[in-house]
Amino acid sequence: MRVLIVDDEAYLAEAIRDGLRLEAIAADIAGDGDTALELLSVNSYDLAVLDRDIPGPSGDEVAAWIVTSGSGIPILMLTAADRLDDKASGFELGADDYLTKPFELRELVMRLRALDRRRTPTRPPVRELAGLRVDPFRREVFRDGRYVALTRKQFAVLEVLVGAGGGVVSAEELLERAWDENADPFTNAVRITVSTLRKRLGEPWVIATVPGVGYRIETEADAAP
Repeated sequence: MRVLIVDDEAYLAEAIRDGLRLEAIAADIAGDGDTALELLSVNSYDLAVLDRDIPGPSGDEVAAWIVTSGSGIPILMLTAADRLDDKASGFELGADDYLTKPFELRELVMRLRALDRRRTPTRPPVRELAGLRVDPFRREVFRDGRYVALTRKQFAVLEVLVGAGGGVVSAEELLERAWDENADPFTNAVRITVSTLRKRLGEPWVIATVPGVGYRIETEADAAP
């Protein structure tokens, strides 16, 4: 999951970003409306966390842009405006959820995961493929019934690969969806993470490398003659 945090309180935004990373959620920060609109136009986000009172185009204007763009990105308004009228106007603008400051990070994470789950109602909460069982909400992985302990980044990469249903995922897409905008596109992080993840999952190897293209989960159909 990749989230855009739009908040002009730099310390708060960075604290949220760091907290989300501990939950294997990649996050970018925009400190004003112009930066938010720029990032939304060039990156693919699963969720947006918006403060309403920001420099440049307001959080309300950013929310309106998201709605009219047709991207379907769920919006969680995170703001100090806590009156009932404030909440009502936020929902009228297209917010999918509303959380007032101060707040607990744990509650924010739960709300984001709930929004992500509702965004894709046809996707089962627990994903199973090639003997792998991935629970993105409990952050648990089992292979053939055996629990596999993974780091946060390994889990994020595996979640993307399993979500592709056996399709090929490029290194660039993994970097975009499991890391964030600060990731170096020339880094070996993806290759190293996939290699260690493959070893954690054990033999026979379930993650295949498609030379020059990317990576995929090998399924029974792949093994069939």
